Amino acid sequence: MSVIHHQTGSASRRGAPSVGLLFSLVAVSIALLNVAANSAPLLTGDGGTPAFYAWSGELDGQPGKILRQEPGTVDLANAGQSVRILYISTDGLDGKRKVAVSGVLYVPKGVAPKDGWPLIAWAHGTVGVADVCAPSFGGRSERDLTYLNFWLQQGYAIVATDYQGLGVPGAHPYLATRPEAYSVLDSIRAAQSSSFGLSKKVVVVGQSQGGSAAFATAGYAPSYAPELDIRGTVATGVPYFSQEARAAMRAKRSRDAVDWRLGYTFLLLSTVEQIDHSFSITDYVSDAALPVAIGASKTCLRQIARQTIDAKLTYNLSFKKDPAPMLNKAVELMGFPTLSIKGPVFLGTGGRDADVPPEVQLHLGADACANGTGIEQHVYPEVDHSGAVNASTVDSVVFVRKAFAGEEIVGNCASRPKL
Repeated sequence: MSVIHHQTGSASRRGAPSVGLLFSLVAVSIALLNVAANSAPLLTGDGGTPAFYAWSGELDGQPGKILRQEPGTVDLANAGQSVRILYISTDGLDGKRKVAVSGVLYVPKGVAPKDGWPLIAWAHGTVGVADVCAPSFGGRSERDLTYLNFWLQQGYAIVATDYQGLGVPGAHPYLATRPEAYSVLDSIRAAQSSSFGLSKKVVVVGQSQGGSAAFATAGYAPSYAPELDIRGTVATGVPYFSQEARAAMRAKRSRDAVDWRLGYTFLLLSTVEQIDHSFSITDYVSDAALPVAIGASKTCLRQIARQTIDAKLTYNLSFKKDPAPMLNKAVELMGFPTLSIKGPVFLGTGGRDADVPPEVQLHLGADACANGTGIEQHVYPEVDHSGAVNASTVDSVVFVRKAFAGEEIVGNCASRPKL
């Protein structure tokens, strides 16, 4: 099974192994020695962030409580204020344990409306599983800066979670939708409990990994955070792991071609490690791919992609044992709690999306429509996976405005778009 591209453009540099890859070889040797000594997990990705991210005390209080806050880097030109937050959430893997999660609250410039700034909860795409990749620490792509600046310019505040396990101690359950959804819902609670003049009205917005997080957030909200006034959901490039969708994705992947998107498979192995403690990456990954596979837990997406290309890795060269049975355990965590969503949902799809095939995203729209969800789905024929984010704003801005105003959004289930 291939795992799909979520944020960066394609890496193209080829040739001899890079300096980064050589460093990865050293890192792997050290990691393997550590495993031999104390059986420690290889793929947690912990470390490298400042003390703000590590909460040493008890996690007293309810999910959504802010543990600490500090001025954040104002990386969004249209933000009047940026505040980094650390808040309590619930471990989405066991559904019980409290965890600390980090994020950022951005407030627009100017004077807040009478009932406060309407709030967008942003769910980001894949950045990696290492703590240093957390957007509140490592920064955001130019694409995302453009997109978030757009919403700030429209007069919406933004709360942007890093997700469970990114930035903070503990592993990130990559692509697992319940941990992502809980992190998003508790970021909303945290933001609205602050003194930044926010409205109670929320729209959840996400791209790719974040698109599935946004869709899942809307599904989990009625049971986990029923008090939140979520007016709608906007999701672009959404992965969907129905049997039909998975078959379509496999059909578009060559197992003998050098493919930087193997990095996503390596990232997903970190989720397998969290849910099956008998799993050892060395039992499945070949010697040729092991430096990149283990290095994927210590670096971020662009470098993982470069290293995969530099090592000339194909799927067949990367595995000495078929990882599909183990990966399927992680896939079970990547589904949605329901396809019957309360409130309207906007789905944006790039017609040239090579990472989440457009037919997969249209299949999600069809299934959600069949389950009674009000879907407004648009296809943007000339853009790829990443390009759909900003291309979609021509339509999503109208959707979001109507959602906040409480206007009826009919959707287009009766006349769904085609490729």
